[in-house]
Amino acid sequence: MAKIKKGDTVVVITGEDKGKRGTVQRIDAKHERVVVTGVNLAKKAQKPVAAGRGRTQTGIIEFEAPIHISNVMLVDPSEDAPTRVGYRANPDGSRSRVARKSGSEIK
Repeated sequence: MAKIKKGDTVVVITGEDKGKRGTVQRIDAKHERVVVTGVNLAKKAQKPVAAGRGRTQTGIIEFEAPIHISNVMLVDPSEDAPTRVGYRANPDGSRSRVARKSGSEIK
Protein backbone atom coordinates (compact mmCIF):
# COMPACT_ATOMS: atom_id res chain seq x y z
CA MET A 1 0.00 0.00 0.00
CA ALA A 2 1.50 3.31 -1.09
CA LYS A 3 1.44 6.46 1.01
CA ILE A 4 0.87 8.65 -2.05
CA LYS A 5 -1.41 7.48 -4.86
CA LYS A 6 -2.54 8.69 -8.25
CA GLY A 7 -5.20 11.39 -7.88
CA ASP A 8 -3.99 12.61 -4.45
CA THR A 9 -3.53 16.33 -3.87
CA VAL A 10 0.02 17.07 -2.77
CA VAL A 11 2.11 20.13 -1.91
CA VAL A 12 5.79 20.53 -2.81
CA ILE A 13 7.81 20.96 0.40
CA THR A 14 11.25 21.76 -1.04
CA GLY A 15 12.94 22.94 -4.21
CA GLU A 16 12.16 25.50 -6.89
CA ASP A 17 8.38 24.88 -6.77
CA LYS A 18 8.09 24.92 -2.95
CA GLY A 19 4.54 25.65 -1.82
CA LYS A 20 2.84 24.71 -5.10
CA ARG A 21 -0.09 22.29 -5.02
CA GLY A 22 -1.20 19.84 -7.63
CA THR A 23 -2.73 16.45 -8.31
CA VAL A 24 -0.60 13.36 -8.79
CA GLN A 25 -0.88 12.23 -12.43
CA ARG A 26 1.55 9.33 -12.47
CA ILE A 27 3.81 7.42 -10.06
CA ASP A 28 7.10 5.72 -10.93
CA ALA A 29 7.61 3.39 -7.95
CA LYS A 30 10.88 1.98 -9.27
CA HIS A 31 12.58 5.38 -9.31
CA GLU A 32 10.48 6.85 -6.44
CA ARG A 33 9.19 9.74 -8.53
CA VAL A 34 5.80 11.35 -9.11
CA VAL A 35 4.43 13.63 -11.82
CA VAL A 36 2.31 16.44 -10.38
CA THR A 37 0.02 18.73 -12.40
CA GLY A 38 1.51 22.22 -12.81
CA VAL A 39 4.71 21.44 -10.88
CA ASN A 40 8.31 21.13 -12.14
CA LEU A 41 7.49 22.35 -15.64
CA ALA A 42 10.17 21.74 -18.26
CA LYS A 43 10.49 22.67 -21.92
CA LYS A 44 11.97 20.64 -24.72
CA ALA A 45 12.26 20.86 -28.48
CA GLN A 46 10.25 18.12 -30.16
CA LYS A 47 10.93 17.20 -33.78
CA PRO A 48 8.15 15.92 -36.01
CA VAL A 49 8.10 12.20 -36.83
CA ALA A 50 6.77 10.44 -39.92
CA ALA A 51 2.99 10.63 -40.25
CA GLY A 52 0.99 8.13 -38.21
CA ARG A 53 3.83 7.29 -35.81
CA GLY A 54 2.79 9.13 -32.70
CA ARG A 55 3.94 12.66 -31.88
CA THR A 56 1.21 15.15 -32.51
CA GLN A 57 2.89 18.16 -30.87
CA THR A 58 6.03 19.56 -32.43
CA GLY A 59 8.22 22.57 -31.73
CA ILE A 60 8.92 23.66 -28.16
CA ILE A 61 6.60 21.81 -25.78
CA GLU A 62 6.12 22.28 -22.04
CA PHE A 63 5.49 19.28 -19.79
CA GLU A 64 5.53 18.25 -16.14
CA ALA A 65 8.82 16.52 -15.29
CA PRO A 66 8.95 13.92 -12.50
CA ILE A 67 9.82 15.06 -8.97
CA HIS A 68 11.16 12.85 -6.18
CA ILE A 69 8.44 11.50 -3.90
CA SER A 70 10.25 12.76 -0.78
CA ASN A 71 9.82 16.35 -2.01
CA VAL A 72 6.02 16.22 -1.87
CA MET A 73 3.62 15.85 1.04
CA LEU A 74 0.00 14.76 1.02
CA VAL A 75 -2.62 17.43 1.75
CA ASP A 76 -5.00 16.50 4.59
CA PRO A 77 -8.53 16.79 3.10
CA SER A 78 -10.15 17.84 6.40
CA GLU A 79 -7.61 20.51 7.43
CA ASP A 80 -6.33 21.50 3.98
CA ALA A 81 -2.73 21.35 5.28
CA PRO A 82 0.27 19.11 4.54
CA THR A 83 0.38 15.97 6.66
CA ARG A 84 2.25 12.71 7.06
CA VAL A 85 0.43 9.46 6.30
CA GLY A 86 -0.17 6.54 8.63
CA TYR A 87 -2.25 3.40 8.51
CA ARG A 88 -5.13 2.07 10.57
CA ALA A 89 -6.32 -1.53 10.66
CA ASN A 90 -10.00 -1.97 9.89
CA PRO A 91 -12.21 -4.61 11.59
CA ASP A 92 -12.45 -6.55 8.31
CA GLY A 93 -8.65 -6.99 8.21
CA SER A 94 -7.88 -4.35 5.57
CA ARG A 95 -5.82 -1.21 6.11
CA SER A 96 -6.73 2.38 5.35
CA ARG A 97 -4.59 5.49 5.03
CA VAL A 98 -4.91 8.03 7.84
CA ALA A 99 -3.73 11.65 8.09
CA ARG A 100 -1.35 11.96 11.06
CA LYS A 101 -2.28 15.58 11.71
CA SER A 102 -6.06 15.18 12.10
CA GLY A 103 -6.51 11.41 12.32
CA SER A 104 -9.08 11.47 9.53
CA GLU A 105 -9.21 8.73 6.92
CA ILE A 106 -7.88 9.49 3.43
CA LYS A 107 -9.88 8.11 0.53
